[in-house]
Amino acid sequence: MTNRREFLMQAAGLAAAGRKPNIVFILADDLGYGHLGCYGQKKIRTPNLDRLAAEGMRMRQAYAGCTVCAPSRSSLMSGLHTGHTPIRGNEGGVPLLPGELTVAELLKKAGYRTGLFGKWGLGDAHTTGVPNKKGFDEFYGYLHQLHAHFYYTHFLWKNEKKVFLANRHDWRREYTHDLIAREAMDFVRRNRAQPFFLYLPFTIPHAELLAPDDAMAEYEGRFPETPFTSAPRFHYAPNPKPKAAIAAMITRMDRSVGQVMSLLNELGLEKDTIVFFASDNGPDAQNGNDPDFFEAAGPLRGYKTTMYEGGIRVPFLARWPGRIPAGTVNDYPCAFWDFLPTAAELAGAPVPAGLDGRSLVGRLTSAPGGAAREDGLYWESGGQAAARIGDWKAVAPRAGAPLELYHLKEDIGERRDLAGANPEMARRMADFLKASHRQPRPQTSYPPADGRRYH
Repeated sequence: MTNRREFLMQAAGLAAAGRKPNIVFILADDLGYGHLGCYGQKKIRTPNLDRLAAEGMRMRQAYAGCTVCAPSRSSLMSGLHTGHTPIRGNEGGVPLLPGELTVAELLKKAGYRTGLFGKWGLGDAHTTGVPNKKGFDEFYGYLHQLHAHFYYTHFLWKNEKKVFLANRHDWRREYTHDLIAREAMDFVRRNRAQPFFLYLPFTIPHAELLAPDDAMAEYEGRFPETPFTSAPRFHYAPNPKPKAAIAAMITRMDRSVGQVMSLLNELGLEKDTIVFFASDNGPDAQNGNDPDFFEAAGPLRGYKTTMYEGGIRVPFLARWPGRIPAGTVNDYPCAFWDFLPTAAELAGAPVPAGLDGRSLVGRLTSAPGGAAREDGLYWESGGQAAARIGDWKAVAPRAGAPLELYHLKEDIGERRDLAGANPEMARRMADFLKASHRQPRPQTSYPPADGRRYH
């Protein structure tokens, strides 16, 4: 078992040998706390992610940056919670600006080759927020988050150039998830001789709910189905078997995670690579989804877009053979804004001042336990806000609504509002909510650079 001192000695040895640890962060989209077998899922197969948990650490109190996509990813990239992070809204097309630091910029400066494959959502084409201007040497995937709603799109972006797919003339020829996974593995092969940062934000299982026929075959006929007809706002494709589709999508993503893990083993990089896996927010309850059927949020209340635990608490796994104790479970509360300082410590880079996050290296590389988190956690989105201090959680479900107060250790499902019985704690939480919000810079939103004719 590796303690923090031993880890630092090993890291120093790697640095002396000219090798910093590779960092892989795999992000699912709208995957719930209960969607994986290692978090209790019974109906959807996730053997590779379950193995990732068995060979590493499973965090039970990990939080996304927000309850919706763009601000959650902004938090992950910036090391700042949503009261401070640059992008607060989820309308799509709001770009990061020059001078707004990302983890990719930090790692590139520390000598890493950096690659992003999948959904970005922090700056559309021809803006200051495109990945190649925010620290990524290579990019392949979706820029605008509305584009990322479609798995059989006409095109994807490769760096700052549009790459047309076979779907442009023959719909459902190329499943973009598979293309993204392939490009990510090619990046690993080409950069195996140097430290690399692979950011792999898959679009699965975000709607639209579509999977290739070979993936659907495993689940067709297994569940009672309510056909999904359409969602005109985003033009999601209808699907007569939406339950089978989301199960097939999650298992397809799990297969891709297994392929990445196998590649690291094949190239002899397992012990030199720390792999993280998480989701950007809780499960969707619309667009053909039935999270209750799959118990997608586990024992938690709420889904995507809400500030209850089901909207922000997410699966979070980390594996680093020989460094992270295998088969461990950790209850330390952590959040997306902890990733940037964690990556900085792993890379031996200075941690920028003014971050909200704290490095998790010590928590990951030693046995679970120790002091509780000393700082509070904070989220805001669209007039909602939430905070956690110790085991206390406050939720302001909408602007002007009374503050709700829950004690998570005794009430993980947030069923008993204790604000009236604990006025002092309620006031403390209200003060913390107010102090954690900083006025955002203007959030100029750009429409998709190429219109919305994605398929």
